[in-house]
Amino acid sequence: MNRISVRSDVSIALSVWRALFLRESSARLAGARAAWIWILLEPATHIIFLMVVFGVVRHQVRQDANMEMFILVGVWGFFLVRNVAQRGMEAINANQALFSYRQVQPVDTVLVRATVEAFIYVIVGTVLLAALALLDIEVPPADPLLVLWSGFLLWAFGLGLGLMFSVMGTLMPGLGKLIRIVFTPLYFLSAVMYSVSSLPLGMREVVLVNPITHGLEAMRSGWFAAYHGEAHVSLGYLAFCALGTVFLGLAMHVRYATRLSAQ
Repeated sequence: MNRISVRSDVSIALSVWRALFLRESSARLAGARAAWIWILLEPATHIIFLMVVFGVVRHQVRQDANMEMFILVGVWGFFLVRNVAQRGMEAINANQALFSYRQVQPVDTVLVRATVEAFIYVIVGTVLLAALALLDIEVPPADPLLVLWSGFLLWAFGLGLGLMFSVMGTLMPGLGKLIRIVFTPLYFLSAVMYSVSSLPLGMREVVLVNPITHGLEAMRSGWFAAYHGEAHVSLGYLAFCALGTVFLGLAMHVRYATRLSAQ
């Protein structure tokens, strides 16, 4: 007598995520010739440029933080949020053909893309740290747990933005270009290349509205034992924004699931 095997929803979801992860990883790293080089080159060029600007042109030296590591943390953290959000925004349109399989939902593609991006940026960060270590620059963090927690919250905030942007970008074509433009001024308002404590009080209050700023400053505090950042930096605020955007993004996916699959 033949038995009919019934798979649980969790088992099906895990199988879908595994297949999507392999598909996204292959597309991300092997979609173009030497794609992995460009993934590494983008943050590296920003770091080198900022090192030149701050180290040579302005002769700026921080007493409480290594300038090379200070810049690396800022660039790496911002790019993590930006890339997770932007690539999550494109996930639904890029995987539209897969929605003919009822096991694959639009939200799955966003979640998996965000996870792939996290893996990639862990590797990118490791390579960049190794490169600085070869230059005899001290790279070990003073508080690794604070650094990891800050990085996770930045990733979660990028995931929440990606979930929301994927719905908005799919239902309103053309909005993606505007979202990409917004990330340009956000780069300068996220404390990527400066400490919040060095800003005038009025500008400081504006910059601290941005949750990314809190994550970058907290990560620097975890990296440098003597770093004196802004006293009002709060990982609780970043965690609240990350949780809020993820919840809102998931709610939007539930509300518009049928329309997203039928685009």
